Amino acid sequence: MRIYIIRHGETVWNTQGRLQGRADIELNENGIRLAQVTAGGMKDISFDLAISSPLKRAVDTAKIVCAGKNVPLITDERIQEITFGEWEGLCCRKDNYEIPSKDFPNFFKDPFAYEPPAGGESIAQVLERTKSFYEELISTPGYQDKTILIASHGCASRALLYHMIEGEHSFWLDHVPANCSVSIVDIQDGKPVIVELDKVYYDAGDIVDFYGTGMR
Repeated sequence: MRIYIIRHGETVWNTQGRLQGRADIELNENGIRLAQVTAGGMKDISFDLAISSPLKRAVDTAKIVCAGKNVPLITDERIQEITFGEWEGLCCRKDNYEIPSKDFPNFFKDPFAYEPPAGGESIAQVLERTKSFYEELISTPGYQDKTILIASHGCASRALLYHMIEGEHSFWLDHVPANCSVSIVDIQDGKPVIVELDKVYYDAGDIVDFYGTGMR
């Protein structure tokens, strides 16, 4: 099995530094463009299946990448983005910080110490549901020889990769994945091998740290 884990394209809330979590925000014009360029870079890949978060920005990214290929597309709630609860839609950048907690930066700097607001999820909870997805994926007999696109989100995709990388490593792997970046993983007999991490098929100059994390 080879899987391609893609983060969705850019949205208006990305550009504004807003926490969009479960908010169902669509791709903006540039997000569509990045997905189209990425689709061009992946045009020779024959996907057998696409599995997406049910949120529109992920579904539409998967549809653009798979356009013209007649690839079955299914959705799975276990790979949708972390929910920020009552903080959804608030800006977390220093120049317009709207979150009613001075400790939110832990989400990026010390994610296991991050304390979610009412209605929000912890990193541990995201890891639990993505682990369920991953274990089912690699144990499904019909998937073992398939090439699968997985369209997800920044935090959820890092949680998914967390289960695949052995040894001590940071949750974010030192940076938030860029919009439409792709991580490629081969899985044989249940053992994952990271082939490439956060590959971008567009000009690297288009990568932006919208949330001011300083991690890239």
